[in-house]
Amino acid sequence: MIKAHISEIKSLLKTPKNVVIVPHKSPDGDAMGSTLGLYHYLKMYNHNAKVIAPNDYPEFLKWLPGDEKVLIFETQAEECTELIEQADLIFTLDFNALHRAGNDYGKVLELATGTKIMIDHHQQPDDYAKYTYSDVSMSSTSEMVFNFIEMLGDGEKIDTTIATCLYVGIMTDTGSFRFLSTTSRTHQVIATLIDKGANNSEIHNNVYDTNSYGRLQLLGKALQNLQVIPEMRTAYITLSQAELDEFNFKKGDTEGFVNYALSLKGIIFAGIFIENTVESIIKISLRSKGAFSVNEFSRKHFNGGGHTNAAGGRSHTSLKSTIDNFISILPQYKEQLSQT
Repeated sequence: MIKAHISEIKSLLKTPKNVVIVPHKSPDGDAMGSTLGLYHYLKMYNHNAKVIAPNDYPEFLKWLPGDEKVLIFETQAEECTELIEQADLIFTLDFNALHRAGNDYGKVLELATGTKIMIDHHQQPDDYAKYTYSDVSMSSTSEMVFNFIEMLGDGEKIDTTIATCLYVGIMTDTGSFRFLSTTSRTHQVIATLIDKGANNSEIHNNVYDTNSYGRLQLLGKALQNLQVIPEMRTAYITLSQAELDEFNFKKGDTEGFVNYALSLKGIIFAGIFIENTVESIIKISLRSKGAFSVNEFSRKHFNGGGHTNAAGGRSHTSLKSTIDNFISILPQYKEQLSQT
């Protein structure tokens, strides 16, 4: 983000404004960590800030400071639409295309007249915001929010509450600091957040060590369904709606399951395919090691995108047809998968 834009944003934030902060649909740790971190910062300047999530998010994020203030567009559409229409500023965080907030929410955002500010680290951003802070090299949007606050000259204003939110976002989007996007700068930011009061041990326990019995049973079923295609160095997991129902699936229960497939020796490309009969889609999460781009794979074949080594997508055919299609596509990438 260029200095002139920072100066203009700083001027906009000098006086209290109606502000809406938006994460992507099905918000993850980085989406909620970054939006709530920014929310607490803006409240310091008496802005009338609201976080409006497109839909609900996992229980393991519900302890975040400010969670009780989050509005859900899916269940509070009329109230949320009115707030968006009245907003002077609209921050869109952790996504870079308005449809990623959901079709209905995306249309409301598109029509909104408030000044839009995008902060995001995904590839190929759309051109909808007046001010765009986009950097695909960053570990997470939460790290970018930390930088954004520093750019505004307010690094010293980061307190324990903001630090906790941003720590969650960085930790979850870097796979607990093991992904390639984790840089020395990322660790420096994390160190600062700990110094500001983020309790790293407590945060990790809150996010990762609160499994339900049903989730662990579902993980067992997912591992039973694990399939390997050794000649393509690929592994995948399937979960049907019936299997989700059998183990009392809750939003967020499948978080991280795909990484078990990727952890297999010799595997560099992994996916999980989850049936959602309510939305009539197959939700797809893809992961890779090395140079193989699941972002490009997902964009080309499954209406998705993301990062080089982590992306998502969706299919509107049956679970079996989706898997058959996935397997049929793989030979096109045999050379890339064998060289990576």
